[in-house]
Amino acid sequence: MTVLVTGCAGFIGMHCARRLLERGEEVLGIDNLSPYTSVELKRDRLKQLEGAKGFSFERLDLADAGALDGVFARAKPASVLHLAAQPGVRYALENPASYIQANLVGFANVLEACRRHPPKHLLYASSSSVYGGNAKLPWAESDNADHPLSLYAATKKSNELMAHTYSHLFGMPTTCLRYFTVYGPWGRPDMSPILFAQAIMEGRPIQVFNHGDMQRDFTYIDDVVEATLGVLGKPATPNPEFDAAVPDPASSSAPWRIYNIGNHQPVGLLDYIAALERALGRKAVKELQPMQPGDVRSTFADTRLLADAVGFSPATPLEEGLARFADWFRRYHGFD
Repeated sequence: MTVLVTGCAGFIGMHCARRLLERGEEVLGIDNLSPYTSVELKRDRLKQLEGAKGFSFERLDLADAGALDGVFARAKPASVLHLAAQPGVRYALENPASYIQANLVGFANVLEACRRHPPKHLLYASSSSVYGGNAKLPWAESDNADHPLSLYAATKKSNELMAHTYSHLFGMPTTCLRYFTVYGPWGRPDMSPILFAQAIMEGRPIQVFNHGDMQRDFTYIDDVVEATLGVLGKPATPNPEFDAAVPDPASSSAPWRIYNIGNHQPVGLLDYIAALERALGRKAVKELQPMQPGDVRSTFADTRLLADAVGFSPATPLEEGLARFADWFRRYHGFD
């Protein structure tokens, strides 16, 4: 019973694949090792999986529909965990085409491969960024998410709509996970934990956007893995109470669902920096900057649907999670 994990050399992908292997699953990992972030880091993540019983790897680009279909035909995965994407909010201003290819064309190819070689469940990553200009907090899955503020967010919202269509037309169980600011060991080098930690340890200033007046729902990677794999084991089903006259944005008459994956405890940016300083044992030099295009001031997840579905919602305190991250960061980057 193979689980196909796209983006297995990525941050969340590597951690999920490793946990699946630890519990005895067979995992087929797919990744194109995109140079958007460090290929060396991606290869080091892969080393955490290689050699494990039940793991195999295919390097391919999801935009290559023929190659992807061949993998599905050979592996016949029981479940698909789709985590591959072109990430980042600000990079879309520089290279929008990469988001169209990876997040729209690539996802369409995943849907088509699942249609031709049906797994029991397609679970795919979306993002808290889809809530965009919605100022009502906390964000719940039933809230409006029709005003994205970045191309990245727009592609993720598009994925949700594309998946619903396939669920409706073909009865394909698909579930969307809207992740909220995931952090921890082996994290993405384009996100603030590594960017800030590297600068702090090297004595360089860090850029603090919106003059520090921001909040994020920082969610520790171990919690994300537990929530993700919990949902993976519960294929989406139609909502028997779905009312087409008053449609619920989080469910459907088709086997399609949405869940927030967040810590439901937003932290101010300056408080987060202070916690990171304590974890690293060094002070940061701050450069206050204006808000960046595509960013939002606050994120805050309502996770009641997730807790009802799998009996779990993330709750690791930021201080604890950053301490674990700092230990890994020092070892990996040679600051010990």
